[in-house]
Amino acid sequence: MVDLKSVGVLALQGDFEKHLAALKSLGVATKLIRTSSDFSDVDGLIIPGGESTTMTNLLRRSDLENSLRDYVMKNPVMGTCAGLILLSNQTESTNVIGLGVIDVDIDRNGYGSQRDSFSADISLNFDDENPFHAVFIRAPKIMNIGSSVTALAELNGEVVMARNSNVLVTSFHPELSENRNIHNYFVKQFVQREEVAA
Repeated sequence: MVDLKSVGVLALQGDFEKHLAALKSLGVATKLIRTSSDFSDVDGLIIPGGESTTMTNLLRRSDLENSLRDYVMKNPVMGTCAGLILLSNQTESTNVIGLGVIDVDIDRNGYGSQRDSFSADISLNFDDENPFHAVFIRAPKIMNIGSSVTALAELNGEVVMARNSNVLVTSFHPELSENRNIHNYFVKQFVQREEVAA
């Protein structure tokens, strides 16, 4: 590791343990984020998939919303599935937070319901050699991206992974794959700020 304290994983709801396992397999120090004080000593954050309405309710009930909002404004953060929804320009429901830290518009259940879940091989713009087997579970669809956002992967011509200067988002669940390239990309380029071709 390069001068790295730890990467936190928001642990209110969703499959945060899988993200922890992915980070640990890369030799990264990890920390579960459950209180406002937990943000104080992490250099990056992952917001996992889950149920965005439930996650919002838990954030508000635990008084974590403002701390999360402050953190993601200026620190490296990765959001997967529901995490993408929370970080986006989500405005369709007042029951779900839309932090607006990455200029993407989403359709919350754009890929269908739980029974419409599927997986597909996608190409990552930063990995020319290997396809990534992506798992989509009641996934949000990225409808539009702003000029400050770079698409990193597409499925059938639609963006499913994107980034700006400090935020990385996916419509799918990279933690459900044995391939750690996306977690590694987040750690190296966003948290450690290594030069990696995008």
